[in-house]
Amino acid sequence: MRFEPGPSSTSGAAPGGALGGTPDQGEDAGRATHDPAVRDFLATFSAFMETANEQAQRQRTDAGPSVADVLREHLGTDPRSIAVVTETVSALRSVDADVAIEAVVACHGGGRVVGVGGGEQRMHTSLSEIVEHSALWRQFPVGAVDYARAATGPESERRTVSFGLHLFAYAGTPVALLQRAANPRHGDEGSVEVMCPQEDAALSLLAELRAAMVEHSVLRGQVVTFTASDYGAQAGGMTFLRRDRVPATDVVLPDGTLSRIERQVLGVARHRTELLAAGQHLKRGVLLYGPPGTGKTHTVRHLVGESPGTTVIVLAGGALRLVRLAAETARALQPAIIVLEDCDLIAEDRSFHDGPQPLLFEVLDAMDGLGSDSDVAFVLTTNRADLLERALAQRPGRVDLAVEIPLPDASARLRLFELYRGDLPFTSGALADAADRTDGVTASFVKEVVRRAVLRAVEAGHDVGDEDLRSAVHEMTADAERITRSLLGSSPDLLDDGSLEP
Repeated sequence: MRFEPGPSSTSGAAPGGALGGTPDQGEDAGRATHDPAVRDFLATFSAFMETANEQAQRQRTDAGPSVADVLREHLGTDPRSIAVVTETVSALRSVDADVAIEAVVACHGGGRVVGVGGGEQRMHTSLSEIVEHSALWRQFPVGAVDYARAATGPESERRTVSFGLHLFAYAGTPVALLQRAANPRHGDEGSVEVMCPQEDAALSLLAELRAAMVEHSVLRGQVVTFTASDYGAQAGGMTFLRRDRVPATDVVLPDGTLSRIERQVLGVARHRTELLAAGQHLKRGVLLYGPPGTGKTHTVRHLVGESPGTTVIVLAGGALRLVRLAAETARALQPAIIVLEDCDLIAEDRSFHDGPQPLLFEVLDAMDGLGSDSDVAFVLTTNRADLLERALAQRPGRVDLAVEIPLPDASARLRLFELYRGDLPFTSGALADAADRTDGVTASFVKEVVRRAVLRAVEAGHDVGDEDLRSAVHEMTADAERITRSLLGSSPDLLDDGSLEP
């Protein structure tokens, strides 16, 4: 929040006198003004400029009232004498701000919205400057309101005010509020700028708006991912994701593994009241580690699907730099889950951090910054727990549970083949044989084997069967597919030995 003094009512004209000229140059100019031709030219030019200014002023007046005119009528006083109170709004909360403004204005009897003309310059001009310039030179006439479309969910959107002046009464006091959307391209955050004859009323209004942004937030209970801006370290945008349900039967892990994870992430949320009453903290951190393709992300999808009503924020890649913003948002909209994917990629990354510590430590600090009673779960995934172990040991208490998501054993591989088989007519014997011949592969590998079996059958022009499954297993475990196995996360032993054939 910042305060700007009311615009000055003076023109601000610069004092007369030469700027940087020498005495000789001044004497030459003085002699030139005694030349009749020069005097005639100056008189003509002065008359021309005066006429041009009068014409421009007349055109602006004919165009309608200026912003200053409208504000003077609404506020009942010269708006240039009123201070402006400003609060920034991040690009991620612009829709929340629009919803909150609408709710607060309606709660206090309603009002109207007017636009501000003046071209692109108005986007970079504060409300106090707009008032000043429109009062002196009628530079900013009243115009059309600028609107934009913004998502409010995976399949819904809302028309929001991107640049408009709200005129209404707050607690019996006239108020003008300029709503301005963020412009990441120019490094500009969004803002609301309040002009009110009573400063206390302006501060109270902003406090009510902040509370309404939390209460009516379109992020509450949603699954979202933040994106980093290409123009700086701030947030660039947000995408709503579907909350698809992944049944526990579709999560193939060693016995007891999923229940341990669910107890820590979901169980704490279900029993928050009892835990708080017993003096126990709610904030928790869970680390899922293991080779690529073993089911870490699949497990996270299950947790998200089983937590309806919980706000979920997913950060990956460059968006991990926004972890502090995610933590602040989660605290406001709890219960919440923050998913930090592939944290090993930032364990030694200093490119997104201004200080001497890698970004990972900023992630751990954000986890520690939440209060113990915050119902926020951090779920971290990594392919390289060894890169995180030292940092986690140096900052104890951030992660309460570390769970390995290993390569599937023979029993788990059979369950995976049965899961991905779906309605395909593979026999139990063929599935068991495929599981026996694929030691050291991942869940992603099994899924691809089944797809290739179907593809081979389609290309051959017959219904898929056991022989197609055997051929797909043989093809994918052959030495020629060594790189494919690597990309699907197979074990190092399998990569060294080549074929899995007995």
